[in-house]
Amino acid sequence: MSGAMARRRFLALGGGLALAGGLSACSSPLASGLTGSQPNTADVIFWNLFTGGDGANMTLMENAFRRTHPGTTVEATILGWGNPYYTKLALATASGTPPDVGISHLSRLPLLAASGLLEPVAETGVTELGVTPDRFTPAAWKKATVNGTAYAVPLDTHPFVLFYNVALAKKAGLLNAAGDGLKPMKGRAAFTGAVKAMKEAGAQYGAAMSITADPSTAWRWFSMIYSGLAGPVVTGSGTTIDIDADAMQETFDFMQSLTGPGLMPSSLNGSGANALFSTGKAGFLFDGEWQIPSYRLVKGLDFNVVPFPALLGPEPVAYADSHALVVPRNPKRSPARTAHAAQFIKSLLDNSATWAHGGHVPAWLPSQRSKAFLGQSPQRNYVQAAFNAQYDPVAWYTGAGSDFQNTVGATVIEVLAGRLGPKKAVAAMRADLKRYTTARPPVTMK
Repeated sequence: MSGAMARRRFLALGGGLALAGGLSACSSPLASGLTGSQPNTADVIFWNLFTGGDGANMTLMENAFRRTHPGTTVEATILGWGNPYYTKLALATASGTPPDVGISHLSRLPLLAASGLLEPVAETGVTELGVTPDRFTPAAWKKATVNGTAYAVPLDTHPFVLFYNVALAKKAGLLNAAGDGLKPMKGRAAFTGAVKAMKEAGAQYGAAMSITADPSTAWRWFSMIYSGLAGPVVTGSGTTIDIDADAMQETFDFMQSLTGPGLMPSSLNGSGANALFSTGKAGFLFDGEWQIPSYRLVKGLDFNVVPFPALLGPEPVAYADSHALVVPRNPKRSPARTAHAAQFIKSLLDNSATWAHGGHVPAWLPSQRSKAFLGQSPQRNYVQAAFNAQYDPVAWYTGAGSDFQNTVGATVIEVLAGRLGPKKAVAAMRADLKRYTTARPPVTMK
């Protein structure tokens, strides 16, 4: 299928099931993209989806570029996170009015690349500026590569990590000799023992995580554990269910061994998890590193963050995603605009230690190894998680904010709540996956 045909199919089918909601919403930004109203009002048009702390950090990075490139103007536009953003990016590109640089989660990259919407990195001019594969976290660069071609420049890795209350960990005897980390642990028994020790040290719960109405977090927790035992749940670019039933049943059994006896809540929303960990009523918190800025605001809370140890498999696995910089395809983009875009991308990479203040691990190794990043704690403590990263399986329907995560995560929530046993949960997960693997893909993916 040609790139043009792929783009038409992508749009005809609403950018996939995951994007259907964004199309029906028909927001004003979407209408702007449909009518081709994106003007060249600056030398670099940059689209992103960052608000809050991430938005503030990105603004600092944009301003750093403006200071070092005073003759080049940048217009940054912030769009709604999730499906609406990807819908608008796809429509604007297909209509010939894309931004010069955009943000994409790497978990969303396979569909964008297969739809012919992105310029290969080799054709964006960044290679001539020293942006080469050997200067990135290998797992992130691998995920940025689709069928042998890199289509994105990774900005970070944002993994699912293990928060812990330092005082409780010390009382539980879990701290190492230096007191700056946990003693080595490996395997189901050791990890469960650590959670028990936290509870016996005085916490109401040994661990907590957001469960209720939070299918994405439930999916991350499940996917990380399961990935230690088996490969992706779907293969063939999302067309084939590839479940290891024994591994999945063992994963669900392990999850219930923590919620069933009350070592962690079986039903808890995000606010509840935050309250338990912030007040020292939970020893561990299972969450993404992007929560670090929020917990820093809690007066008197002494916490640290480390990668999860190996749980069921032989090696540690970290569920993760990455923000990445993409250059949407635009045959009319001038060489000058292409050069400006490349310079902007390189500048963001060079300033990604600023980005790390939001908790994210820079994918650009010069930043990851810089004093500006290594001086940040606890960020420097879980860099290894970026090297152990396990992303969503490759498919046209997976990725950050997708309906897929909502569907399979809902089944995981039922397991955590104890309403679904491990064996029945495997059958439920298979049914969830059948819904997606049997749907007609909007584009042909190799």
